[in-house]
Amino acid sequence: MHGILKLVRESLRDVTRPSRGDSVKSQPRLAVLAIVLGLLVAALSAAAAEKQLVHVKGSTVKVCQLTGDVDRQTGKPTLSRTEERVAMAATDLGSSFEHGGRLFFLFGDTWRHLDGRDAHVARDALAWTDSRDPAQIRLDFLCGDDGTWQPLEVPGITLGPFEVPVNGVSIGGKMYVVFATGFRPPTSFGRSVLAVSEDDGKTFRQLYQISDDKFRVVALWKTDTWLYVFGIGKYRQSSVCLARVEPERLGEQGAIRYFGGTDDEGQPRWSRDEDDAVFLFRHDVIGEHSVAYLSSLNRYVMLYNSSKPRGIVMRSAAEPWGPWSDAQIVFEPWRDKGYGHFMHRVNWFGAKSDELADPGRALQPGGEYGPYILARYTTADAEGCRICYTMSTWNPYQVVVMRSDLKME
Repeated sequence: MHGILKLVRESLRDVTRPSRGDSVKSQPRLAVLAIVLGLLVAALSAAAAEKQLVHVKGSTVKVCQLTGDVDRQTGKPTLSRTEERVAMAATDLGSSFEHGGRLFFLFGDTWRHLDGRDAHVARDALAWTDSRDPAQIRLDFLCGDDGTWQPLEVPGITLGPFEVPVNGVSIGGKMYVVFATGFRPPTSFGRSVLAVSEDDGKTFRQLYQISDDKFRVVALWKTDTWLYVFGIGKYRQSSVCLARVEPERLGEQGAIRYFGGTDDEGQPRWSRDEDDAVFLFRHDVIGEHSVAYLSSLNRYVMLYNSSKPRGIVMRSAAEPWGPWSDAQIVFEPWRDKGYGHFMHRVNWFGAKSDELADPGRALQPGGEYGPYILARYTTADAEGCRICYTMSTWNPYQVVVMRSDLKME
């Protein structure tokens, strides 16, 4: 469809461009042809706009287990062997961003393995890879002098249990990371804070508070012109709002502008006031979420975990402000062979169900969350795409790499 539109538009330019040899008699015919081609462009554009990105049934599969020493499904060693190499026994989240030619990962509350036991230390970890193959990701970690993973620290910010790095971006050689902090029981974040590192994540300094309202947890996507910020308020009780900032001004407090809806011509309106931010759609269940742009499809794709309907949900839109498509489930733990395969399934009748549970957690079922798109490994053409993303499984408390196919129809 995109190729046809391009050809018609080029033809339209050719017939409407005057040439020295055009006669007076040929001008009406050219005008009619221009009108016909213009109508054809409009019709084809409308048809293309009506197409939606949809999940290909049966396409979602687990690619590999990213963290831990042993893949719980296959029983084989993971490529990274995080426990053996850096004492990372278990972790979750794993949002990623490109920086300095490497793909960096931000992991949440992480369990450290020391002296033959798991110390459930709820601190956060930074890792990276050079791999270009989603099935061959070997993680290297920011480590201390003892060779074990070094927790992320930002002076002035508490990073205890349920206080985590949620997303990052590379701008001008600096690493900017948004941290969700100020934990509010039982599972909510109080605010989001922006921090910057000028030494590839070894040290961070706090810049400013982003939000304690509609942008407590954010997903970031950078274009050549704008850094788009997709935010939620109360954890797993909110819908998504949108803001943007010029990338080079991200470090300036007050430079962010908030999407306040569209005008009569469908153009976005931007405000200095976060109170003016409107929801892109209503689905008040969103916790962790991620966004990526697929240029060959002219579509933004968003993933997030949902309780109603249950699973990992996908939406898409041609512009960051929408309109966004209806929710589609790309991963459901029963349908897509999560439970009993790489997520623990509790058998409430006493029978042994699987060997997937962490020690002492046999009565805690696994759960899917934290779907973070791995843009480096996502491929697309004009007809569809294959997206890769990290996903946490809760029990076992690890991160896996998933893959789903989407198509335009």
